[in-house]
Amino acid sequence: MSVFVDEVTVELKAGRGGNGKVAYRREAHVSMGGPSGGNGGLGGNIFFVGDSGKNTLIDLKYNRHIRAANGVHGGPKGMHGANGEDLFVRVPLGTIVYDEKNNLVGEVLENGQKLLVAAGGKGGRGNMAFASNRNKAPDFAEQGDFGQTYLARVELQVLADVGLLGYPSVGKSTLISAISNAKAKIADYPFTTLYPQLGMVRVDNDEFVMADLPGLIEFAHLGVGLGLQFLKHVERCRILLHIVSMESENPYDDYLKINKELVLYDESLENRTQIVVASKMDLDGSRQKLETFKKQLGDIKVIEISAVTHQGLETLKHEIIKTLKVIPKFEPKEITKVYTFDEVKESDFIVKIGDDGIVDLSGEKLFVLFNRTDFNNDSAVKRFARQLRGLGVDEALKDAGVKNGDIVRIFSYEFEYLE
Repeated sequence: MSVFVDEVTVELKAGRGGNGKVAYRREAHVSMGGPSGGNGGLGGNIFFVGDSGKNTLIDLKYNRHIRAANGVHGGPKGMHGANGEDLFVRVPLGTIVYDEKNNLVGEVLENGQKLLVAAGGKGGRGNMAFASNRNKAPDFAEQGDFGQTYLARVELQVLADVGLLGYPSVGKSTLISAISNAKAKIADYPFTTLYPQLGMVRVDNDEFVMADLPGLIEFAHLGVGLGLQFLKHVERCRILLHIVSMESENPYDDYLKINKELVLYDESLENRTQIVVASKMDLDGSRQKLETFKKQLGDIKVIEISAVTHQGLETLKHEIIKTLKVIPKFEPKEITKVYTFDEVKESDFIVKIGDDGIVDLSGEKLFVLFNRTDFNNDSAVKRFARQLRGLGVDEALKDAGVKNGDIVRIFSYEFEYLE
């Protein structure tokens, strides 16, 4: 049996775009061949893909650095570099991805659904792209953009049609073993189920997924016992099968306490559809407790079962199928979301003068232009200087009181400021 992992942090690094090429036509009978450098290819993207055959994030736990391939550099004769190969990581249904700022990147709820979690960088343009009437033979090209890189928090909320709800040892594991293909570990002590077990239940031509979840105890919403581990998986179940043992001293009190824990954790769970099940009806005295329990519930329907003798199991399965047919499935919140680092646009650049007198320039757009520049190429550096002027950097430096000879630093590149 695989280890159950439902939360992990991984580093995602999409591929960098390939660099553009500086090249010229070299052909017989062509005395002054024009530029022929091609563009670099796109960096590879990283996708998470829904896989109904998986039920744990164990693969990510042992593969915490996920990297896609870089794009290939452009070539001569106008040849564009090949795109970096996209990387597809298979994850269980119910997987949710957050960025470092706890923003939702997206979630995977359907088998085969692809979620883009990190986009590859654009390829740099070759010198062919910069040819113009003023510069017929440009001797520079762009470098490829970096792919998106960040630490992602990946969480799994078990995606099941039916979740078994109730105190430890009310018979949940016995029930799921009796009516599904799940092979749950069963013993007579609290927390036999330490992590969710999924089972497929077939009824005539219909089927549904049932989850046996770790048992609740009082104050679970505060993290007591396995409380929080349990409660987050409840969120994704379309129906909660609330199992109350007729072996309990006070079944109705158990029922109220479990529902209270749900609401304290998430108020929306108060309206989640429940089917109330009275379990262990094969035990002596269970009939009398059931009659009292029904009176206390009032109009709420109760289905009585014994997972040991299989009493009432067929009735229960058909009741679940009938209820599921009128409850919509959960829809992905961000099924087509394309991940971006910041939804709020930053300013093009930021000027900051440090205690050492060095002027630091930073900013998201400036970072992109900086990384596209080959600083070993004088023409590329001159183009970068023109781009800075176009952004208004020169005016901003003057306004900040920067003088001739002051050191200006743009990320890892330093130069003397000259008016």
